[in-house]
Amino acid sequence: MEKRVIVAYVLWAIGGPFGLHHLYLRRDNHALLWMLTLGGFGVGWAREFLRIPAYVDEANEATRGRKRSKNPIPPPSSLIRFSGQVCVGIYFGTVALIGLSSLNYFYLIVLPLSVGAGVHLVSSVGQQTSDLHKTLIACLVTSPIFYGSTLSPLPISLAASVTAAQHRRFKPPRPPGSKPDLAPRLYRLGLAWLAFSAPLGYCIFHNTTATLYYLSDCLAELLNIFWFLPWLRNVIEYLLLIPYRILCALTGGGYTEEAWRKVLEILLREYTEKEKQALQVLSLTADSSVEEITRSYRELAKTWHPDHNPSKEAETMFIKIHEAYEVLLRRHNPNRLK
Repeated sequence: MEKRVIVAYVLWAIGGPFGLHHLYLRRDNHALLWMLTLGGFGVGWAREFLRIPAYVDEANEATRGRKRSKNPIPPPSSLIRFSGQVCVGIYFGTVALIGLSSLNYFYLIVLPLSVGAGVHLVSSVGQQTSDLHKTLIACLVTSPIFYGSTLSPLPISLAASVTAAQHRRFKPPRPPGSKPDLAPRLYRLGLAWLAFSAPLGYCIFHNTTATLYYLSDCLAELLNIFWFLPWLRNVIEYLLLIPYRILCALTGGGYTEEAWRKVLEILLREYTEKEKQALQVLSLTADSSVEEITRSYRELAKTWHPDHNPSKEAETMFIKIHEAYEVLLRRHNPNRLK
């Protein structure tokens, strides 16, 4: 069936960053690349606005089974393709560093294979491909040189990209009339996407608590900047809660609302590191009331006031106690999270 330019443009506009138009044109490697990089980090997707007619022509030629020469010359070199190989190789390597760095022999095997897979995916986009074995060998040889370095994906990706460029070639033409079913293609793409995203997803969920604490600290510090303007602080807090309010309006409550409410409590109510230190200074627990905070502050301030305590640490300790009291008072602002 002939592919149509207008259909390709519609799919490009609707789901271009996810490779829908490439899936329609049977450019599965390109579709997978776009799925994993959200349209080449957005840049590649925008660039394709002018490239789609050429892609449609290539797809229709392949459908008609137009034959290439038995000994074709190598494809012309492309700076854009080479740059894409380097960037995607680094991207794959970074994802591996995030999700798989705890594995044994990571820098010797896992990292170079991950970078090589990213480079080869870009080199296999469209009518071109490269020698996968030589690309992986270049990665495996380069990786031990930069063993243990967090910057190692860069030199490994450069070595792999140079090797892939040197061994680039055209793909063999598909047999005339061949029409692979959509279901097997989607199955293979799904497996590839799962292999890429599963380690990263596991890492994120495994460290959910640390991630939420980090977000909590960031949001709390952002709100604390405006402690002297309560109205502005409330406005910012309201904007941050808009997604939660929309979710409540759409779901009408239930388990989903309860789950999100707990998440938001962690994000916006969890004690920051500065507040935890303040609790330690005043010898308080996380559930202490304002009255208990004030009582503890007065007792400690009386004990450590330089006029009543001649020790050398008295002045420093008194300042710490006062700062901790101010931090916890801002924490218990009655205008917070109404």
